[in-house]
Amino acid sequence: MPLLMLKDLPRYECLLEASREFPDLDPSAAEVFLHLLRSGDEAFRVVESHLAQHDISQGRFGVLMALWGNCQRAGSATEKPLTPAELAERTGVTRATITGLVDTLETAGLVTRTPHPDDRRMMSIGLTKRGAKTLARIMPEHFRRMAWLMEPLREPERKTFVRLLTKVLTRAAGDPSASKRETGVLSARS
Repeated sequence: MPLLMLKDLPRYECLLEASREFPDLDPSAAEVFLHLLRSGDEAFRVVESHLAQHDISQGRFGVLMALWGNCQRAGSATEKPLTPAELAERTGVTRATITGLVDTLETAGLVTRTPHPDDRRMMSIGLTKRGAKTLARIMPEHFRRMAWLMEPLREPERKTFVRLLTKVLTRAAGDPSASKRETGVLSARS
């Protein structure tokens, strides 16, 4: 589902006019923000359409990639299973969501649940051979689509883009109300 429910973005002039009514509206910031969301929605659509051909959702793909990536980080083809909590952390979803995703993947034979070797109360989630084969089928086209989407950007632009997005990501991880408090403190001191 798209994050931005606007297909046509407002022109800068419209944002500028709206800023007269809403003084907190920074037209330049709003323009960049809306373009970021719109681009993200379209990038999501490009990936989602490919995954749908394999009858897999973004969430399930994320879980499979986390398990596969864990195998790669271990430095061998031997998989190291993850707990549901670890999967939730790596994929950025709740534990309840992970439970549903793992249920579906287990039913499809793509992952297994086994008792955790150190704690019988916990389960370990592992990638099955079928899960690894499914990823091997999906990933080449997935990576081609990524490359296709980024093709208009030259290498220096890509590096700049990553640097700029990292700044936004770092800021987004912060507390937006903190800047309001800081502004209030500065105003009170003036």
